Amino acid sequence: MTFKQQKMASYLILIIPGLILFASVIVFPIFYSFSLSFTKWNGYGKSLFVGLENYTTILTDPVFLHALRNNLLIVAVSVFGQIPLGFLLAYMLHRKMVKKGEFYQTMIFLPITISPVVVALLWNQIFSSSGMVTALIRNFTGNSQYVMKIFEDKSLAIVPILFVLLWMHTGTYMIIYLANLQKITPSVLEAAQIDGATESQMLGRIILPSMIGTIATTAIFAIAGSLKAFDLIFAMTGGGPAHFTEVIALYMYTNTFKYYKYGFGSAASILIVLLSVGLILILQATSTRIERKYE
Repeated sequence: MTFKQQKMASYLILIIPGLILFASVIVFPIFYSFSLSFTKWNGYGKSLFVGLENYTTILTDPVFLHALRNNLLIVAVSVFGQIPLGFLLAYMLHRKMVKKGEFYQTMIFLPITISPVVVALLWNQIFSSSGMVTALIRNFTGNSQYVMKIFEDKSLAIVPILFVLLWMHTGTYMIIYLANLQKITPSVLEAAQIDGATESQMLGRIILPSMIGTIATTAIFAIAGSLKAFDLIFAMTGGGPAHFTEVIALYMYTNTFKYYKYGFGSAASILIVLLSVGLILILQATSTRIERKYE
């Protein structure tokens, strides 16, 4: 066996186990769900081919459309809330704009280490009718009969969940950005300061251009995570009341495992995949254009 053949064999030995695992866990389930999405099947007996009926039913279902709206709000909070806030906090810690930065870094990152179920239970108590928010509003307004009814409003019921997601996941992006900010050569920033560059000029002309790739990557993580959001919402509200806090993953879970509509649930899962891929492709195209601008 020649050296080139040995090299190729070593590559295959390293790659094939990962490819088999990826195909088993990701590729096969997606293709199986795609084929199942064109059928009506309750988990027993033979499946009945129904064509695009599942998709047309889903896309005209008001519950799904509201779940889609909630998911897009979560995407917006993740991309335009968690990421900028995480970067801002990382920048302040990296540039030592606050004292005792290690303490704040730990406190900001701490929420992501707590189980989503525990987080949901804690914040449920805060937003409950006898919780901390209600007590503060009662004291502030002097109205001892005030009851927080935000979960009874179809448009606003998702807001507390958006706030909890912002609080919970911002620390993750802060750590990612902090690690990448530390890769920037300090002498470059020192030279810019000597040349008279202000903090905002260094941020806009040196730091941000060098972080475009990292920002794009974290945005992909944020989009993918937002579209499969499930555990926190399931534990916090279960999609209620009256589906006001429903998301697509919860919609899929309910129809699949509660009503035993496996074909219908598979169609919902394929829509999640298509929506995720579409948003990520748009993001990649945008980040590529920005990177070319700074080349």
